[in-house]
Amino acid sequence: MENVLPKTSLGEFLRSRRERLTPEDVGLVSYGRRRIQGLRREEVAQLAYIGTSWYTSLEQGRGVNPSEDVLNNIARALRLTEDERQHLHLLARPVLQDREADQHIPVGIERMIQALGPNPVFILGRYWDLLMWNQAAELVFRLPSYADTGPECINWIRYLFTELGSSIEDWEYGAKVLIAQFRADYARFPDDARFKELLQEFMQNSRLFRETWALHEVQAVADRHKRRYDPQIGEMEFEHVTLQPPGNPDLKVMIYTASTETSVRLQHMLEALEARAK
Repeated sequence: MENVLPKTSLGEFLRSRRERLTPEDVGLVSYGRRRIQGLRREEVAQLAYIGTSWYTSLEQGRGVNPSEDVLNNIARALRLTEDERQHLHLLARPVLQDREADQHIPVGIERMIQALGPNPVFILGRYWDLLMWNQAAELVFRLPSYADTGPECINWIRYLFTELGSSIEDWEYGAKVLIAQFRADYARFPDDARFKELLQEFMQNSRLFRETWALHEVQAVADRHKRRYDPQIGEMEFEHVTLQPPGNPDLKVMIYTASTETSVRLQHMLEALEARAK
């Protein structure tokens, strides 16, 4: 099982990014046979304009405190994406975060979620727990009735891996993106007990999660075009957008804007369900 202490995570992240590059990737000449995968530490240090021993200490978590400029130099040396650069800063210079997760959903957002049907919408909290969802989300993602039961302790990652994954087109690719996004959030709260419990659970129960987590991929939540098939609904197309209220960045409002054809089909199904309920 992976040791997830912050400094260890920093070293493992740096090594994983270093090992994916070759000297040719960064404009260096490689002489002779190499016994290691990827770049050497001294090569990264050279590219980042820092000392080899200092960079080695950073990888090993030995009491160094890098500046923002040094971290940016390392990010450029390792050809990090913008998401990876921000992740590096979080790992090396953790920002003090509010330890208490704010689960409060403003009334305006509640009303918006209900008004957006037949587009599926739900809210995730800090730990990716489902806090609220509309009827369209119940249809598309096979969720229990929010109106009848209220918010249950449904974790979105657990639910996808154990209940819904097999029904999603290109599931393995989507799962890897999800794990990369979860890692980006986890880095904001590296010593949070609940995050650690979830991480240990997912790694223990899912081979795909374990193997993907070990790659240290990181990605911020991004808008995506998504397709789904359901035997009762048929083919569905959505544009997925994530909104985060400025007053509470721990909340993620996940909006799946349906295509015209999908929207019409979902609207008919929702109306039929409402008629049967009367």
